[in-house]
Amino acid sequence: MTPREILRQHIQKTILLSDEQFSYFFSFFKPMSFKKGQQLIRVGDDVDCEYFVLSGCLKTFFVNDDQKMHILQFALQTWWASDYRALYNHEKASVNIDCVTDTETLCLHAEDREKVCKEIREVETFLRWRSNKGYISLQKRILSLLNNDARSRYEELMQQYPELYNLVPKHLIAAYLGVSRETLSRLYNSK
Repeated sequence: MTPREILRQHIQKTILLSDEQFSYFFSFFKPMSFKKGQQLIRVGDDVDCEYFVLSGCLKTFFVNDDQKMHILQFALQTWWASDYRALYNHEKASVNIDCVTDTETLCLHAEDREKVCKEIREVETFLRWRSNKGYISLQKRILSLLNNDARSRYEELMQQYPELYNLVPKHLIAAYLGVSRETLSRLYNSK
C-alpha cells in the first residue's frame, strides 16, 4: 500500500472524508524516512510535529538520573508519536523518540494540523478521537504498571502486540515492562 492508502484506511476507521477533503488533509503530511537508531526528538528539542508510522517501529523513552531507560511507548504501523506535552504546550521536549528499526513516517506539523482542523470539522473529530484513544491506552498502561505483576504485564503486552517480541530487542521490552533483561527471559521461558 502507498503512504496515502495507509493513512486513508487508518482515518476511515473513524471518519469519512470526501476524496477532496482527504487530498487536502494529506497535502499537509511530509514523508520522512529514518534509519534504525536515528533520533527524531531529543530531550530539550523544540517540537513542532507529530509522526504517523507507515512502517517500522519507534520508541518514546526517557533516561532517569540513574541512567536507567524507561520506555513509554512503542509506535508500530498506523501509530502516532511525538512529545505531546512539548508539542501542545510549546515547551522543550522531555522525552526522546528514536527508531527501533528503519522507519517510514508521515510528519504533520502543528500549525498545519490546526489549520486543517479549522477548515474540516471531520479532521478535528478524527484527531480528537485519536487523542482520546491515546489517553485511554496510557491510562490502561499506568494501571497495569501499578496493579499487575511482571508476568501479567508481559502476558498482556504479548497478547496485545505479539509481533513486538520478534521486532524489538529484548532489553527494550524489559525496559517497557519495568523489569530486568533476566526477568524477561524467565517470563518468556516459563510460558
